[in-house]
Amino acid sequence: MKHLYPILLLFFTCSLSHAQQTINTTINHNGIDRDYILFIPGSYDPSTPVPLVFSFHGYTSSGVLNMSYTAFSSIADTAGFILVHPEGTLLNGNSHWNVGGWTIGSTVDDVGFTNMMIDEISASYSINPDRIYSTGMSNGGFMSFLLACQLSDRIAAVASVTGSMTPQTSSVCNPSHPTPVLQIHGTADGTVPYEGSPTWTDGIEDVLLYWASYNNCNSTPTITPVPDINTADGSTVDYFVYDGGDNGVTTEHFKVYGGDHDWPGVWGNMDIHASIEVWKFFSKYDINGLIAGVEEQTSETVISLYPNPATSHLNLDIELNGETPYYITTIEGKKVLSGTISSANKTINVGSLIPEIYFITVENTHHKFVIKR
Repeated sequence: MKHLYPILLLFFTCSLSHAQQTINTTINHNGIDRDYILFIPGSYDPSTPVPLVFSFHGYTSSGVLNMSYTAFSSIADTAGFILVHPEGTLLNGNSHWNVGGWTIGSTVDDVGFTNMMIDEISASYSINPDRIYSTGMSNGGFMSFLLACQLSDRIAAVASVTGSMTPQTSSVCNPSHPTPVLQIHGTADGTVPYEGSPTWTDGIEDVLLYWASYNNCNSTPTITPVPDINTADGSTVDYFVYDGGDNGVTTEHFKVYGGDHDWPGVWGNMDIHASIEVWKFFSKYDINGLIAGVEEQTSETVISLYPNPATSHLNLDIELNGETPYYITTIEGKKVLSGTISSANKTINVGSLIPEIYFITVENTHHKFVIKR
């Protein structure tokens, strides 16, 4: 039997409306009580099926911690998807996901647990079955790839941050549809090495080539340098896109040169925010591939911010029709400023903000800027 225990999380009170719900849930799978956190956005309407996003924590970590640093809930509230932060079971005293490699002694069925969560959540909420996604950090990234291989009929796209595929996953991977894949990884990762290790983790380039080949993407990626807006973080980023895949899917990679075992935008590299990039990627696809019209919608909302870094005022170069709301959040997802802009006034006074990295959201797109003085 499933038991629902609503809990109020302190960090939501600053920016989220009273209609949102954060729910601690327990289900019994294979005789084991399994926990997960469910976030329902304030915009949820039972008459409209919404996307479902899983975010799996890393080895030894927890759903609560993953929920805190990813700040996916603030994105979910804006984009209108339901969010799940599952809890792993213990292996030798450490929370984990059974993906092979260093967890090869585990017997827990985490793929079956995920499948059951989808069934349980879909029974209580209006979920779009074509728009179920999985992401995670480290062990959670490995878990997302495992789902792409073994629960392909339900998972539309996956994104891994500092994770990879174990030999046990890649050797029996059997996806059933072209699967969009995003990998975010640092070249100096001391926990999950970029080059891989033959006994327990595949190299990142091997993972990308596997999915690019399976998806029938172009074998040579386009590479775009990401602006180095934070020169003090000791790292830079290139954005790789293997395009031209079946059903319009891509295989993509943010390669963080000098990056360690980090969640970019929260710690480590500060030129991108992993959570925002993951949702931007997911939002383009459903289980049938590229969502019709998404490229046109994306190209219509083009924003340039200047000066960036800013000191007292931030100017937006964007095409607008009438008054358009915006809001600004910290990297932790706390809303610190909001208002409207228009075609007649595209300048925002940011003089009240302390020197830090921020994100501005306009027309459901997110853009990073820096305050410096």
